[in-house]
Amino acid sequence: MDSLGDIIDDGGFPKRNKGMGPTTVIVTITQITLVQIDNYGPWTVTPKPRREVDLQTLQSRLYADLSQQIGREGGYIFFTRFDNMIAVTNGIDLDEHALIQESVRNRYPVSISMGIGSAQSPRDALADATDVLQTAGSAQDVGRTEILDGEILPETQRDDEDVQIAHFDVIDVTGTYTDRVDAFETFIAIEQGYAALMRYMHAEHDSLSFFVGGDNIIATCPGLCESSYEDAISHVANEVGVDLQVGVGRGISAHDAGMAAKHALEECRHNGTRVERTLPADD
Repeated sequence: MDSLGDIIDDGGFPKRNKGMGPTTVIVTITQITLVQIDNYGPWTVTPKPRREVDLQTLQSRLYADLSQQIGREGGYIFFTRFDNMIAVTNGIDLDEHALIQESVRNRYPVSISMGIGSAQSPRDALADATDVLQTAGSAQDVGRTEILDGEILPETQRDDEDVQIAHFDVIDVTGTYTDRVDAFETFIAIEQGYAALMRYMHAEHDSLSFFVGGDNIIATCPGLCESSYEDAISHVANEVGVDLQVGVGRGISAHDAGMAAKHALEECRHNGTRVERTLPADD
């Protein structure tokens, strides 16, 4: 796996390719933060099992708060299993992470630990972030609380193409599913499409993909070319029969890359295309 130390050469990163051709590969450096609720499993049953509705409320409120706080700094966070959340945090330093930890400690009956990794691929960055927490101790170790450690991408090494975000959605989800079949069948179809895409992008392209509601999936990716996204869309269609389109954006932060991806996805809808890419866009 490529750590940040492996990819910095003489104080700088490899030369970035600024082109926009269909086979262009951009060098990306993704900073990933793994957020883990400390000792959560035992806490849910101490001194006796807590009501599931209360646990679901706590999880959703914590995710919403973290989404606001990390989003305010230009990052994205995804809920995954709720007791574990994954964030793209380029531009967020250790002090800002610590302030988020303090806010959670002051407002919730639980605390959070944060492991940080930076690498050319999101998959490798997450592996490094995970190793930080696993090395510190078990997620159910009562003595392992508020860990904050890992590899921050130095401000001097940041670039306006560090982050690549792909925003997928289902083509004509309303006409194909929402207005034609019942809500649970629609849910199954969307989840099957998400699962197929998530597995493929992780195994083939070291990307991390997350369902974000409706028919939307956001993936943080290394510097992939257009054909890689076309292959992913074809794989999902062939495996589960769900037709996707994707907008791809690049930026210095998850926010900037994500907004560019949203604009590119609108181009897909307007042009009837499957893959569109765009430069960083304004809000």
